[in-house]
Amino acid sequence: MTQIAAIIGGGVIGGGWAARFLLNGWDVRVFDPDPEAGRKIGEVLDNARRSLPGLYEAPLPEEGTLSFHATMPDAVMGAIWIQESVPEQLALKQKVYQTLQAHCDPAAVLGSSTSGFKPSELQAGALRAEQIMVCHPFNPVYLLPLIEVVPTDQSDLAIVERAEGLLRDMGMYPLRVRKEIDAHIADRFLEAVWREALWLIKDGIATTEEIDNAIRFGFGIRWAQMGLFETYRVAGGEAGMRHFMAQFGPALQWPWTKLMDVPEFTDELVDMISEQSDMQSGMYSIRELERIRDNNLVGMMRALKTQDWGAGALLRDQDHLLNARAAMPRTAEVLDLTRLTETLRRAVPLDWTDYNGHMNEARYLQAFGDATDRFMEIVGCNAEYIASGGSYFTAETHIRHVDEVHAGHMIRIETYCAEGAGKKMHLFHQMFEGDRLLATGEHMLIHVSLSTRNATLPSEVVANTLQRIAQAHAALERPEGLGRMVGKK
Repeated sequence: MTQIAAIIGGGVIGGGWAARFLLNGWDVRVFDPDPEAGRKIGEVLDNARRSLPGLYEAPLPEEGTLSFHATMPDAVMGAIWIQESVPEQLALKQKVYQTLQAHCDPAAVLGSSTSGFKPSELQAGALRAEQIMVCHPFNPVYLLPLIEVVPTDQSDLAIVERAEGLLRDMGMYPLRVRKEIDAHIADRFLEAVWREALWLIKDGIATTEEIDNAIRFGFGIRWAQMGLFETYRVAGGEAGMRHFMAQFGPALQWPWTKLMDVPEFTDELVDMISEQSDMQSGMYSIRELERIRDNNLVGMMRALKTQDWGAGALLRDQDHLLNARAAMPRTAEVLDLTRLTETLRRAVPLDWTDYNGHMNEARYLQAFGDATDRFMEIVGCNAEYIASGGSYFTAETHIRHVDEVHAGHMIRIETYCAEGAGKKMHLFHQMFEGDRLLATGEHMLIHVSLSTRNATLPSEVVANTLQRIAQAHAALERPEGLGRMVGKK
């Protein structure tokens, strides 16, 4: 049964929540009195469709249904998660909770996107204080995994734990905040950096662009994959964290920062920052900046995934979860031999595109290689078999590029086994977007012994399974292009 989420407030954060839920298969019901809410959420959703699926090697669930509702009672009907993302006004939020709790399921998660208020403040005057908690995300919600989950002593821990489980199911990272505090954890760091940056600008030491460059060309990259304390542990060298603390601890007494001293927010300072920001980024629209941001985030997080580190480790875990849920065949026993074998279904990642704006040539080969790996797994040449000393090596490949495909588009590959006898495995892959043929990949593989690196016969189980699939595919229509050479009509 499809799960339902209600989004109360459809601005930047609410729209990001809506996209994260929708693309993970939830139905989403939105309440926002803004007449432009549909357009704004639609634009956020377009960016999310383009970027989120490309984080994973596995397909996301079928997208849920988005609907807009004129009243909060109507929006929360059937919802098991209600996310409040209205403006940061405490009285407004408390009033919203009174309305929501008069109509929502008492067991539903009622999370707030607030970046500053403590959950005890939100719970004041509520019908069911135990239902309300802070679930503070980071923009863009559909890409960044961190959610600060902040309960209170009044919170129902069963609801809190269920919320954390649902977040993990969507590939997010719920960080339980041990004690409530203004601005939670992450925003307190951001506020400290923001205050120092304002002084650097006001005192004429740096511009907005120079401050941003200091972050993105330096410590920001380190923080993205190691955080603060692990970075400093490395800085301590072989002696570790204790040596770092002894070496740099005295600096805490030096007048390096003005964290507790805030510059007056005068019109002059606002104008200075605004003008510098316009010079730095005014040539881009907000939507262009969002797409640039998303491209960079996806590329960095995918790079971290290759190292199974930081946010990348979370993506790899989600890949395993999505693959386990997908209907893709893993063994020959579940195959429908009356049709071609689907061996790949995935979105085109942002970093798979080239200067022409479509998927580059190398990525076609990667997709077909992934499809071959899946087919090998199906016939029994899986990780366990390879560890025992046998595998297939590709001897020859021919790729035809029929049509172009762009980032965020969903591709699938259907595989025809043209030969599966002796040492040979002859595969013909067809790549589609919907019913549109994009490319074909023809591959001749030879079974080898990994100990001698010479051609050998496969095991009896693999050989029999491969032959059974090849015989079944021989009864199907021969794919157009099979056996074609370059330039041959």
